[in-house]
Amino acid sequence: MNQKTALKQLKFLETKSSFMRLASQGWQNDFQTLIAILLSARTRDETTIKICQELFKNYPDTKKLSLAKLNEIEKIIRPVNFYKNKSKNILNLSKILVKDYNSKIPDKIEELILLPGIGRKTANVYLSQKGKNAIGVDTHVSYISQKLGWTKNKNSHKIEEDLENLFSKKDWSKVNTILVSFGKTYNSRKKQDEILEEIKRE
Repeated sequence: MNQKTALKQLKFLETKSSFMRLASQGWQNDFQTLIAILLSARTRDETTIKICQELFKNYPDTKKLSLAKLNEIEKIIRPVNFYKNKSKNILNLSKILVKDYNSKIPDKIEELILLPGIGRKTANVYLSQKGKNAIGVDTHVSYISQKLGWTKNKNSHKIEEDLENLFSKKDWSKVNTILVSFGKTYNSRKKQDEILEEIKRE
């Protein structure tokens, strides 16, 4: 697979996608963006957005969330999957950000992944939303990349490396958004596969 073909396929995927708001988009500040991405893991974006709107109405910034009671957070985010773990993570993360980072979100992946609940995928999606060159590898990115032959790997970190080698840096931040939007546009794997086969024939 060469870069020119992959970029053409990426653009084709973009034309086939209905762009709806993703959980990572449209928040007032960096803190809200990071928390929304963390909460969106294994949870539908529509659910995450609704829950985050409620959460941020009560706790709009790092300091206010750091002072919240765990059971109050749990009550609000209960509809998201793994809400108990995520409640602990966002509370502890907020406390660390206030104490060690003056409430500012680090902008380097090496620092981000040291925060509670922040893995490479969450960190990379956050960085790409902030205009940095990064590729967040989730289930959509993994599946579509393998189907189109952009990678032969199943390990998310290796897929990330393959995609970084395949695309130029200026296109990295588009990859997750386009592939996730495509995956959400076509919930049926059968329909996804039909379109992906069509793209491969182009």
